[in-house]
Amino acid sequence: MRHRPLLFTLALCGALLNKPLVAATLAESIDNDLPSLMTLYRHLHQYPELSGREVKTAAMLAGEARKLGFEVTEDVGGTGVVAMMNNGPGPVVMIRADMDALPVIEQTGLTFASKVTATTEEGMETGVMHACGHDTHMAGWLGTARQLVKRRSEWSGTLMMILQPAEERGRGARDMLNDGLFTRFAKPDYALAFHNSSAAPAGEIGYTPGYTLANVDSVNIVVHGVGGHGAYPQSTKDPIVLGSRIVGALQTLVSRELDPQDPAVVTVGSFQAGSKHNIISDKATLLLTVRSYSDQTRQQLLDGIARIAKGEAIAAGLPEALMPEVTWKQEYTPSTWNDPEFTRSTAALLSQHFGRERVKEGKPSMAGEDFGRYYRADNSIKSMIFWVGGVPKERWDKAQQTGEKLPSLHSPFWAPQADKVVATATEALTVATLHLLAK
Repeated sequence: MRHRPLLFTLALCGALLNKPLVAATLAESIDNDLPSLMTLYRHLHQYPELSGREVKTAAMLAGEARKLGFEVTEDVGGTGVVAMMNNGPGPVVMIRADMDALPVIEQTGLTFASKVTATTEEGMETGVMHACGHDTHMAGWLGTARQLVKRRSEWSGTLMMILQPAEERGRGARDMLNDGLFTRFAKPDYALAFHNSSAAPAGEIGYTPGYTLANVDSVNIVVHGVGGHGAYPQSTKDPIVLGSRIVGALQTLVSRELDPQDPAVVTVGSFQAGSKHNIISDKATLLLTVRSYSDQTRQQLLDGIARIAKGEAIAAGLPEALMPEVTWKQEYTPSTWNDPEFTRSTAALLSQHFGRERVKEGKPSMAGEDFGRYYRADNSIKSMIFWVGGVPKERWDKAQQTGEKLPSLHSPFWAPQADKVVATATEALTVATLHLLAK
């Protein structure tokens, strides 16, 4: 009996020491692997591929997964890759990274900056750049795979690592699901992903329980009119005036028709009409981005846009044959929902591992991300996407003091501190997965 307190004390000390010991060992292992991961990152950054064309990117990473012992299937949903590793009984954990780059001419000044050019699906010649940082996502994906293979003795279950095409077009997750992702391979119990952030210092982790990213719809409104001479407006029906009325009225959808606590955005990003000073055109085209969280709010906005466009046309005296045409792409990006309980428990685990100062709860974003489709395909999946800050700490601190505007995602100037992003993401995904698949 006298020895039990001593044994208990030794056990408690061991438990307290175990966490920093494991953290130090994992961080050291990632640090040793980082030069190889950064070589991969620089190559991916220098040779980006547009949505749906990630052929060389997918082949390179598929080869890396095969070297690690994964059973790899390529060309899933286009250029998608599925790498499976069964390591005994247990849950299925899916880790996803997206591969596509953007039609952006890079202006970062990096020595390995992209000089790739391509023609978009719309026929536009453009530069191509990983302006959304998907190159860091892929490097972190591979880093995580390597760490988990090294630690196969520590976990039991199935690791399902996927590389997704065409996230920027909002269709990559849908195409992989339609190609049998959850039937040909496995339905995950847990789904994890990360996204680099231009709104946080490098190495900081951000998370949001519940809605974290928005529904994103692209809406076109073609406003018809009756053209004529600018000197005789009484003989015309001016589509520019009508289009302007529609733009103004659209602002009431958010300000007067939605609950003020239900976030939404209706932005007219383009207004195209006319060709000459003294000609009233017979057509104007409005291009909108519409953002929301719930499916109900999304539908309310889309219905409201159609109603306002038609109502303003009726008020302007247009006949039924000239009513505006309101269309939206079926290829929309659905909102992303982080399972609240799973997200908070994972965040608590990461806080314990990294320290509270590096793991912070944030607000939902109105950006779009099709990672949400995996949860929507089967809402029994516990799903979480988190942010990893990419702004160099010195630059972040300076911006907080001076108010300097920093480059955002999709900017031709966005260059995250990639080594910090990749190392942090690799460590966070490894810690989370080891916890979920712990023996």
